Amino acid sequence: MKNRIYYLLLIFAFSYGLQAQLNDYKYVIVPKNFVGFKHENQYKTSTLIKYLFQQKGFNVVYDDNLPQDLNANRCLGLLVHLNHKSTMFATIASLTLKDCNNKEVFVTTEGKSKSKDYTIGYKEAISYAFNSINAISYNYKPADQSEQVSMPVVKKNEKTELKEIKIEEQKKSLDVTNVNSNQTSAEIVPENKSIAAAVVTTEIAEIPNMEDPEVWYAQQIPNGYQLVDSTPKIRLKVYKTSMPNIYIGINEKTKGLVYSKNSKWYFEYYELDKLQIEELAIKF
Repeated sequence: MKNRIYYLLLIFAFSYGLQAQLNDYKYVIVPKNFVGFKHENQYKTSTLIKYLFQQKGFNVVYDDNLPQDLNANRCLGLLVHLNHKSTMFATIASLTLKDCNNKEVFVTTEGKSKSKDYTIGYKEAISYAFNSINAISYNYKPADQSEQVSMPVVKKNEKTELKEIKIEEQKKSLDVTNVNSNQTSAEIVPENKSIAAAVVTTEIAEIPNMEDPEVWYAQQIPNGYQLVDSTPKIRLKVYKTSMPNIYIGINEKTKGLVYSKNSKWYFEYYELDKLQIEELAIKF
């Protein structure tokens, strides 16, 4: 039960992070002719997607009619990509939002319709896929404003004081480091031992194991990858989720979440009701 709640909270946290990323963009750009279609606005896909984003509160423009600021700075907007497949039995569609560097920022779930009328089929499939975007809130926040809010105000006469404080902290750190190694732990523990021990225990529990990880090589499998070491031995299998760079990781002992953060990969799982975080070196 704890594991289930943890996964839900972690997915919520990532959703919140994606929401914050979307807030960085002023525009959503909708192509008038999506890849794979022969005609402009085929099956009314462009007008439908533009309408859905507008209803959600996004500032939506067509790709052939960019406003002046977006034309000057393409990174103000996200370009919509329609991933679609239609057969005589079903129409499947999802949406991908990419930034000015063609990097995926948001990917929706897949929507599916069994309607034999393609116009109706695309409408149903796209509307279902759009539920992923309806699940988050959007409020454009210019990057420069957020930076101004987060920057601390330091007066000129305070800079010297800050430097002195840093120097004193460095001296104290060096003094602690140079304590004679023959001293017992009892000599450097404060009088209130129980409080000190609790603080130390908490800090250690929250620090994940970040030793240099062994390189694992990703081999594609249905719906994900298997990570293999140099033996070769399968160390972990990761399966795709509806969000980019977030996978469900499963090995012989446990299962958890594998995700990318700050260009590094991590595996989070529970062991005896304690959260474990391992850094992974994955070579795709």
